Amino acid sequence: MIDQLIVGSSTAMQNVKRLIATVAVSDAPVMVLGETGTGKELVAEAVHRASGRNGALIAVNCAAIPTELLESELFGHEKGAFTGADRQRIGLIEQASEGTLFLDEIGDMPLALQSKLLRVLETQRVQRVGSSIAQKVDFRLVTATHRDLETRVADGSFRADLYFRIAVFPLVLPSLADRSVDIPAIIGRMITDRMIQSPALDAPHFDASALRALSAHSWPGNVRELRNVLSRAFVLFPGRMVTARHVRDNLLSMSMPDDDDTNVPEAPKPAELGLPDASQFHDAFGKTGDLDMRGYLRDIEVALIEAALDLRDGCVTQAAEALRLRRTTLIEKMKKYGIRRGALV
Repeated sequence: MIDQLIVGSSTAMQNVKRLIATVAVSDAPVMVLGETGTGKELVAEAVHRASGRNGALIAVNCAAIPTELLESELFGHEKGAFTGADRQRIGLIEQASEGTLFLDEIGDMPLALQSKLLRVLETQRVQRVGSSIAQKVDFRLVTATHRDLETRVADGSFRADLYFRIAVFPLVLPSLADRSVDIPAIIGRMITDRMIQSPALDAPHFDASALRALSAHSWPGNVRELRNVLSRAFVLFPGRMVTARHVRDNLLSMSMPDDDDTNVPEAPKPAELGLPDASQFHDAFGKTGDLDMRGYLRDIEVALIEAALDLRDGCVTQAAEALRLRRTTLIEKMKKYGIRRGALV
């Protein structure tokens, strides 16, 4: 279950997965620490799924909700509690009862709400805005932040008592640069997920040089940045092989790729592959002095396509790469010539 959510076999990620499996079965609050884009929300989901709790996972980004709305979102309110409260609202904390409450970017929570949250954690009861009745709640708490909460405690912007209440089990996520060995697996999972959502898309293919170039990048945006790079590859190189040059020039720097002819290494000349040299075609005209060039070129094209498919075990994508064609171009030629072989992958 954890491996399905969190991709990576690096030593750092294997350690993270072991920690998740260990703490998930308890009720201890978990604090996920790490840089922005490292996948803290996936860790929260993994903890929730492995916990066996029957309720839902309720996720709240404390930095994304305006301060004046956050209290109502978290604690709920009664009808008429304030101007615009035309109906009762069940807060997200109540909705997380029997499940897991994930408070992302808790370091940005206002001090006044920190006090109210601490009271909920201590009493296991939540009181809606405008109500005198406290509702019983039972939820697992997972928090996350990219901020240094100890520094914020020291400068008074984060309550020390709340910090010690939520930092029972800190779990630190490594940056993507610190686990670059996982990049091929992460890209593979992202492509699989994208193709499940949109089967009609042509997926890009990354050769070994491209993967090396990606691994050498510093990734300040971590996995979120890698996802953006892959999205660009789907747009710029659908069904095509991506090389290190493409990574550097087009995916990381966002410039348009060149035409196909200038974007790939020079193919071997026909004579180097044992094919007839141009000078030998004089004999092809024979005694009649003419030649069905279209038919001759068609037969050659069909033979080359069939040979490429044979050598690539029927894989259209790999055959297209061997012929220096776009995958979609090869598929059109196969349809044109009635070549009904090969897996369209």
